[in-house]
This record gives sequence, C-alpha cells and structure tokens, in this order.
Amino acid sequence: MTALKQDELFEEIDILPIDLKTKIVEKILTSITPLNSDIDKLWIKEANKRKQEIESNSVTLIDGNEVFKKLSQKLNL
Repeated sequence: MTALKQDELFEEIDILPIDLKTKIVEKILTSITPLNSDIDKLWIKEANKRKQEIESNSVTLIDGNEVFKKLSQKLNL
C-alpha cells in the first residue's frame, strides 16, 4: 500500500463513528492474534476464581495507586 493510500485510509478512519472504529480494531486484533478458545477458557476460569476469592474475602485487595507507588520506590523512579 502506498503512503498516499495509507493516508487516505487513515483519513477515512478518523471520520468514522466510535462503534465502527471499535469493530475495526477488534477485527484487526483478531487477524493478528487469532482467538484460542482453550486459552480463553483458562482465562475465564482464572477470572471466576479471582472473583470468588474477592467476594469471599479470602484475599486482601490493594489499591492500585499503592501498588504503583511501591513499584516506583523499588525501581527508584
């Protein structure tokens, strides 16, 4: 694809509604990394396990800002 055609494509994308842009992004991502139902099932299982742990209070949640603060301190940022 020539640079001119790419620019035209990008200009067309810019004027699209957000819902259509989202569908295009999903389509592109799927074409780059095809869905793998086995991996998806494992992630769903893990997400459900973590949800159950949170709901049963068997884990202690840490505020995200606190996590990033500790990471910054460890990495001397």
